[in-house]
Amino acid sequence: MNVAVLGTGLMGYPMAERLLRAGHRVIAFNRTVKKATPLKDLGAAVTKSPKEAIEHSQCIILMLANAEAIQTALFSSKIPLKNKTIIQMGTISPEESRKFHKKIIKQGGQYLECPVLGSRKEAREGTLILMVGSTLKQFKQWRGLLRCFGPAPKWVGTVGKAAALKLALNQMIASMISAFALSLGFVKRQGVKVDDFMGILRKSVLYAPTFDKKLPQMLKADYMNPNFSTRNMLKDVNLFLKEAKSKRLAIPALQGIRGILIKTIGKGFSDDDYCSIFETISPRK
Repeated sequence: MNVAVLGTGLMGYPMAERLLRAGHRVIAFNRTVKKATPLKDLGAAVTKSPKEAIEHSQCIILMLANAEAIQTALFSSKIPLKNKTIIQMGTISPEESRKFHKKIIKQGGQYLECPVLGSRKEAREGTLILMVGSTLKQFKQWRGLLRCFGPAPKWVGTVGKAAALKLALNQMIASMISAFALSLGFVKRQGVKVDDFMGILRKSVLYAPTFDKKLPQMLKADYMNPNFSTRNMLKDVNLFLKEAKSKRLAIPALQGIRGILIKTIGKGFSDDDYCSIFETISPRK
C-alpha cells in the first residue's frame, strides 16, 4: 500500500521506518526536508510538498506538531481528499479532531484518529500504545496497518474520544514530572541522599517508571535529545486546560504547571526534554 507520512520528526521518522519494514511504500513529507531525506536510503520517496505525498497515497498518516500544521498540510492547497483515508496520530484536542473529521468527510474522504503513548524507543520497536477514535468498521479495516506501530491498537469510540484520552494521559505526565521534580529538589536541599529517596520511592505505590527514566537527566542537567519537548508539553497542557475549563473542571494545579513550563521555555529549554522543568522548580543558582 502507498502510505504518506506527513511529519517525520522525533516520532514520525521511526514510524515511517516501521511502515517500510512492513513492506509498504512510504511517501514522506516534512517541512524541514533534511529530516526526511535519510528515509530515501531505506526506500521511501521524499516530497517537497504535502500535496504530492497525498496525491500518490491511499492512506495519509499525520504526525504533525499541532492543528495549525494539519490545517496547512491538508487544506491550504485545495488538495483533493476524495477516497483518501487520513489517520491523525499527533496530539490535538477533541474539538479540533472532530472539525477535521467533518471537513474530510465533506470532501469524500475518511478520517480516524489514533494518538499514541510512548516515545522514540517505542516508536522504533513498534511497541507504542495506540488509541483509536473511529467507527468500528474503520477500526477493523485499519487495525492491521496500525499494528506496524503497536501490537494492540485499542478502539475507544467515536472521533474525539481518543484525542480526549491522549490529553488526559499527557496531563498526567506533566503533573507527575512536576511533583517528582519538586520532591527531588526538596530532598537534595535538605541533605537527604538521592539514593535513599529513590530507594523508598521505588518500594511505594507512589512510584512510576518515568521517575527513574528522567532522574539521570535531571541530576546531570542534560536535557538534549528529547523524547518529548518542553514546547510540545506546553502545547498539550494548553489544549487540556481549554477543554477542562469547558467541562467546568478545577484547573488551578495545572495552571501552575503551565506557568512552570512557560518559565522553563523562557530559560531556553523549549526544544529540550520536558523534564528540564527541574531547572525552574529547583534552580541551580
